[in-house]
Amino acid sequence: MTTEKIALVTGGSRGIGKNIALSLAQKGIDILLTYRSNETEAQNTVKEIESLGRKAVALSLNTADIGSFDAFFQQLIPTLETTFGTDRFDFLINNAGTSLSALIAETTESQFDEMMNIHLKGVYFLTQKALPVLRDGGRIINISSGVARYSYAGVSAYGIMKGAVEVFTRYLALELGGRGISANVVAPGAVFGGGAMEDTPAMREYVAGITALGRVGLPDDIGGVVAFLCSEEAKWVNGQRIELTGGMNL
Repeated sequence: MTTEKIALVTGGSRGIGKNIALSLAQKGIDILLTYRSNETEAQNTVKEIESLGRKAVALSLNTADIGSFDAFFQQLIPTLETTFGTDRFDFLINNAGTSLSALIAETTESQFDEMMNIHLKGVYFLTQKALPVLRDGGRIINISSGVARYSYAGVSAYGIMKGAVEVFTRYLALELGGRGISANVVAPGAVFGGGAMEDTPAMREYVAGITALGRVGLPDDIGGVVAFLCSEEAKWVNGQRIELTGGMNL
C-alpha cells in the first residue's frame, strides 16, 4: 500500500480549484480532481500536476446530481487502487460550484434549487458517500464565501447555501472527531481569474476599493491556505472558518 497522501478536489480543473490542486501537489500530495464538462481543461491540469512529480487523475462529476454519486464512487475506488495503490484518500476538498446573480424578488424556484443542489445538498451527500473511503486522521475542507458574512443584493440564494455549509462543517468536525478527521471552512471573497466572477475593469475597481489590502483576489490567494489546512502544522485546527478576502467590507 502507498504511503503517499491523496486529495479529492471537486471542481479542480480551473480557477480556485485548480490552484488548490496545484498547491497541494507542491506539498507532495497526489490529486484526484473532478470536472463538470471540460475534459480537455481537466487533462491539462492533470499534466501540470504530473509535471510537479505527483500522480493525478481527472474524473467527471456533476455535484448537483446527487443520484450520480454512487456511480462516481464505483469509478473512484478502482481508480484509487490502480493509479495510487490504495483504497483510501486523505483529504476531501468540496470546491465545485457556480454563482447566481438574482434579486430575491426575481429568484425562481429552479434557480434556488440549483444553488441548493450544487452548494449544499451536493456537498452534504458527496461528503456522506466519501466517509467510508476517507482515511481516519484525514481532513475535510469546504469552500464557502465571504458573502456568508457580508451581504450583497442579488446573491441571497448563493449566500444562504454557503452559510449552511459553514454550519454543516461544524457538525462534521463534531461527529468525525472520533476518527481523527478535522473539518474546516475556507471562505474566499471576490476572486478573479478562471472562476465565476464577472470580470470587468469596473468590477475589479469596485472590489479593490472595498478591500483593505487594496486589490482583488486571485486564485493564488486561496490554494496555499487549503494546502496548509491539509498539513501537519494545521492538525489542531478544527471546526473553523478562515476568510480569505484581503479584508473586504471590514
